[in-house]
Amino acid sequence: MSDNKLVAEKRTQFGKGAARKIRRDHKIPAVMYGHGAEPVHITLPGHDTMMALKVANALLTIVVDGQEQLALAKDVQRDPIKPVIEHVDLVVVRRGEKVTVDIPIHVEGEAAPETVVTIDAQTIQLEAEATHIPESVVVSVEGLEAGTQIKASDLELPSGSTLVVDGETLVVNITAQISPEALDAELAEADSEAGIEHGAPAQAESAEGGAAVPAEA
Repeated sequence: MSDNKLVAEKRTQFGKGAARKIRRDHKIPAVMYGHGAEPVHITLPGHDTMMALKVANALLTIVVDGQEQLALAKDVQRDPIKPVIEHVDLVVVRRGEKVTVDIPIHVEGEAAPETVVTIDAQTIQLEAEATHIPESVVVSVEGLEAGTQIKASDLELPSGSTLVVDGETLVVNITAQISPEALDAELAEADSEAGIEHGAPAQAESAEGGAAVPAEA
């Protein structure tokens, strides 16, 4: 059972003007659909919805006219500047049903000294029961040496979950840490290839087209 119970109201007015009025009342316009049913346009309580959706793939219990319906947020539209939600698309789910979700990757531990850990996939797509969606997939890099690559097929998946993406998908890549000297050499080589010279005094063209010399102090 979901702990995120949101009491919604059906809405009959649509358009930008109606949506602005809903947001002024500290509510969020939303639409709920799935399982062949007609889409239901609703408003959600603003604060409670924002708190519930802080967790990825949160299972929601939407209450409309006293009837409860489990749902997942399929798409959340957020204001690009203000910390508010503008609209939510909800997909209806049922207990025991399998759903495809993007699960965050959580890396823990420390790799071997003088290595760099790069997370190539921030999330991994899994199939899981709608009422048992894992919060994250944990990847341990403890003591791993440079040259180690962790692919999707190497992940230890949460119980009841199966991999959806290609097993060859790179998730974590561990490489050797580059020394400051080697980095400087690489930058110098790149600048040389680009025709950039360092240390030469900059010269500006004069009004007559010749080279202007720096002004005396």
